[in-house]
Amino acid sequence: MRRVLVRNQSSKIKYFTQNEMKRIFLAIENSHSKHSLRDLVIFRVAYRCGLRASEIGLIKKEDYNSDKGEIYCQRLKGSKNNTIRLDVISKEILDKYIDQEHILLDSEFIFRSQEMKPISRQTLDYLIKKYCAIANIEDKSKHHFHSLKHTTAVHLAESDMDIKELQWWLGHKVVSNTEIYFQFTTRQQERMYSKLNEKSEMV
Repeated sequence: MRRVLVRNQSSKIKYFTQNEMKRIFLAIENSHSKHSLRDLVIFRVAYRCGLRASEIGLIKKEDYNSDKGEIYCQRLKGSKNNTIRLDVISKEILDKYIDQEHILLDSEFIFRSQEMKPISRQTLDYLIKKYCAIANIEDKSKHHFHSLKHTTAVHLAESDMDIKELQWWLGHKVVSNTEIYFQFTTRQQERMYSKLNEKSEMV
């Protein structure tokens, strides 16, 4: 029964490939809109940290440690809060955005609307659809902001990160919520077969 459940859950998950994520980032960079820098930071931070749309709007100036390049992530839906260190590129872009927009001077929230309120889920959903269209992401079932969180999970699962590390990164309280993402990666399977080839006692 448990295996059937995992299979049914995994069939519903939509995520971007590595190539598709690069195309989305490039689409934002080349959009030349007045909010392109903000949008690029939002997408890179959401992808790096594995954040939901509703969690992006919660990031406050006090949650960002610019010296260490770390963001304290307040996670919803029963997930555990944690602190994620940004990659070099994302940190540089975030610092540039904060400096240009004077975020630390006049706003509690880093990512905000024109009304100085936290950016809304509706706005983020509009942006993901916009940039997916520009990037020619044909599968429209992926055109949702939550696909970024799934993408983070799958891409990390494809790396050398083990399941407990991925569980911590995503803020999952129970490991069963994390297991599903290892269904998508062939690298885990290849390592498994490699171990069997090297030390197998099977005949």
